[in-house]
Amino acid sequence: MSKNNISILDGGMSRELEKLGAPFRQPEWSALALIETPDLVRDAHQAFINAGSQVVTTNSYALVPFHIGEQRFKEEAQQLAARSGEMARQAVNHTNNQALVAGSLPPLFGSYRADLFQAEHVETIATPLIEGLAPYIDVWLNETQSLIAEPKAINSLLKKLGYSDKPLWVAFTLEDEAETDIPRLRSGESVEEAVIAMANEGVSAILFNCCQPEVISAAIRISKETLHRLGQSDIQLGAYANAFGPQSKDAAANEELDVVRDDLTPPAYVNWTQQWADDGATLLGGCCGIGVEHIAKLKQHFDK
Repeated sequence: MSKNNISILDGGMSRELEKLGAPFRQPEWSALALIETPDLVRDAHQAFINAGSQVVTTNSYALVPFHIGEQRFKEEAQQLAARSGEMARQAVNHTNNQALVAGSLPPLFGSYRADLFQAEHVETIATPLIEGLAPYIDVWLNETQSLIAEPKAINSLLKKLGYSDKPLWVAFTLEDEAETDIPRLRSGESVEEAVIAMANEGVSAILFNCCQPEVISAAIRISKETLHRLGQSDIQLGAYANAFGPQSKDAAANEELDVVRDDLTPPAYVNWTQQWADDGATLLGGCCGIGVEHIAKLKQHFDK
């Protein structure tokens, strides 16, 4: 952690891999680098660690059937998940660093798409990812969640498989296409409802990610108030926004490289993270479009 108990997460892997010359095409997306050039995945993690990341997230976000295909998923998902964990762990070990490895458990049926959730298929898809990642990770990060039901199902599965001994962090993506009266997940469920549900699940941290920075502060404030009311202020809060414009309800993450906002320079992004820290967040990083240079500026800022 930094001197003021802020932990610096990493940034978006896809663009960092692109900078390093990793292969990219649809539908595999960032999984292609894991398949064809795993050393570049390790190098991307290492770049974030060198910039100051104290938590690096495995490149397992695209290891789902709708990205790598049903057949490859069936044959290789666990092996590829293990490789993603191994690359992150190698980067930590190579730098002799104390960074934590967070095992990314992605939205299983489509980013931003709460309407595609299928409870009956959670175990089939998530189990090989969990089994592959487990030997390498320090915390589970169930990220870019659009609804409450999916992280609840993941938590139940972790318990069933015997992997609930490691902390579970859940990161929700927020509605950011239009103004809402109160902060909401992309499912329409309120942040307050989500926080209550996650507190009941016993998670160690609640974060907000892959949405515009403008919608995050209110979500953190409501989360802090709700946890205080529940007597669960020991649950950490965090945020890692993307650098895109508003995403519509029928959008899907990772369909293409979206245009990055010109205004979210490293100093400007630091201002947002300072606001989130003031609101009560202690886990701070970046999502899509937030690069190594942003993370370096964050580390510098919070170490002052």
